[in-house]
Amino acid sequence: MSALTTNKSVLSWIDEKVELVKPDKIVWIDGSKEQIEELRATACSTGELVKLNQDLLPNCYLHRTAVNDVARVEGRTFICAPTKEEAGPTNNWMEPSEAYNMLYDIARDSYKGRTMYVIPYSMGPVGSPFAKIGIELTDSIYVVLNMVIMTRVGKAVLDVLGDSNDWVRGLHCRCSIDEEKRYICQFPQDNTIISVNSGYGGNVLLGKKCFALRIASYQGWKEGWQAEHMLILGIENPQGEVKYICAAFPSACGKTNLAMLIPPESYKKKGYKVWCVGDDIAWIRKGPDGRLYAINPENGFFGVAPGTNEKSNPNALATTKEGTIFTNVAHNLDNNTVWWEGLDKNPPANAVEWKGSKWNGQESEEKGAHPNSRFTAPAKNCPCLSSEFENPNGVPISAIVFGGRRAKLAPLVYQSRDWNHGVFVGSIMASETTAAAAGAVGVVRRDPMAMLPFCGYNMADYWQHWIDIGKTLDADKAPKIFNVNWFRKDDEGNFMWPGFGDNLRVLDWIIDRCEGKVGAKETEIGFIPNAEDINIEGLEGEVTLDSLKSILEVEKELWQEDAKGIEEFYAKFGDRIPPVLAEELATLKKNVQ
Repeated sequence: MSALTTNKSVLSWIDEKVELVKPDKIVWIDGSKEQIEELRATACSTGELVKLNQDLLPNCYLHRTAVNDVARVEGRTFICAPTKEEAGPTNNWMEPSEAYNMLYDIARDSYKGRTMYVIPYSMGPVGSPFAKIGIELTDSIYVVLNMVIMTRVGKAVLDVLGDSNDWVRGLHCRCSIDEEKRYICQFPQDNTIISVNSGYGGNVLLGKKCFALRIASYQGWKEGWQAEHMLILGIENPQGEVKYICAAFPSACGKTNLAMLIPPESYKKKGYKVWCVGDDIAWIRKGPDGRLYAINPENGFFGVAPGTNEKSNPNALATTKEGTIFTNVAHNLDNNTVWWEGLDKNPPANAVEWKGSKWNGQESEEKGAHPNSRFTAPAKNCPCLSSEFENPNGVPISAIVFGGRRAKLAPLVYQSRDWNHGVFVGSIMASETTAAAAGAVGVVRRDPMAMLPFCGYNMADYWQHWIDIGKTLDADKAPKIFNVNWFRKDDEGNFMWPGFGDNLRVLDWIIDRCEGKVGAKETEIGFIPNAEDINIEGLEGEVTLDSLKSILEVEKELWQEDAKGIEEFYAKFGDRIPPVLAEELATLKKNVQ
């Protein structure tokens, strides 16, 4: 098949890589239905995919990865910048020429007997002023079919690129899936990503975290915009006005559930609606009117399957009903569908578990699906997808919300005093480990802006970039910045807030604050709601005015303790810490003494 472009930078780069990996043939992905159908059929014939029940799950397929290759591997993920300081203390670093030599040695001749697929893709709507273009070379049909769901793929992308050299190079080689030689390397200065010896989504769908966050955060730093690990949602009030919020949460804090939130009954009856623009990534830049606008650069959802069900997230479940690829879930042989823990209470007796062995879910102690099993689903399937999803200019952002999982420290919600204080609030974000994470429970893990594993350069410079963005915004146009904590517990260890759809009650207060409709109390850590201003109608028996007041309390002793932890964390960055943040920390310490 002939090349789909005459772009010299693209063609010469591909020639070099062909020489390196030696594929038997080359296929350009044009994004056509016929080509995608043909690839699915090929993958089914080799066992790479299993075709599911087309009546119940049209165009849906099952895939199993190697047992040693089931999640992102942060320990094997590197930022290859010229100096260790540029990568910063929170990233693994490798010197670029050393990294290229090592990777090329691993990749050499690895496509022999295989096909090279050339995937031109756009992060963001094709031709949008926000959009960026990438080309991924892969020897995996699974990767091609996932990228077709997660990004905009095909010839139109190359037409927009034209002769430009502004595109991100991505090389993925499955090699032998050897975990000792598995590397996911980003070269921010070269707009390049190389991934070897993995077949798992987060390591090989190079548009996902590799480009949309690690490379794009660096591009944004250099070009004056932001790539953030944030959901984007719109809240429509009964008058039909929609306000948009970006929110960042570490993993296991309910990000996807919030992105696809279902309003509580009392809100639904009044006519409130919630619209999902994105569940994972936001690219943010200043619009002509001086406000910040955000797009979701992705075109699909790469969600964790276990725990997704009719009750926890009906919208996510509905999104998986067509055109979805399920990875590492259980295969129900009775009706040729899929199952995972937490989907319902009746696991199939006649099934195959995620590793490929026969499995009786009624009797087995073993799990049917891997805890990190996934669905890759087209965004267009989502029942609450925003009508602005394809808007090339993005949506205007009223508020930025940070959150974490803290049993005692953080109140249900508080507002920062101003933009710089908001950057401080984002920089000290943390979660206490749950049983889901390896190691001890209740350990505080700092995850600034939920970007710890995804920032493509020194995190101290990233915070400075946030501060610099703030300088370009008029105070009345800058989004207000908040922190939420759905996970506060009482002395008996019970959650004090119902969470899920009821989180809309807090977002409602946040929007009221952005519009100046309600007051707040100034405390040592920022502005806290007057309890009366949070709507608890319909929560009788779960939340009272008194219990709400206690979830909003600021306990100084705990903050004194936390300030020590923040100081230790900041110390890692030495004198690169923005002076503004050092001042904010000093203010916090003084306030809580």
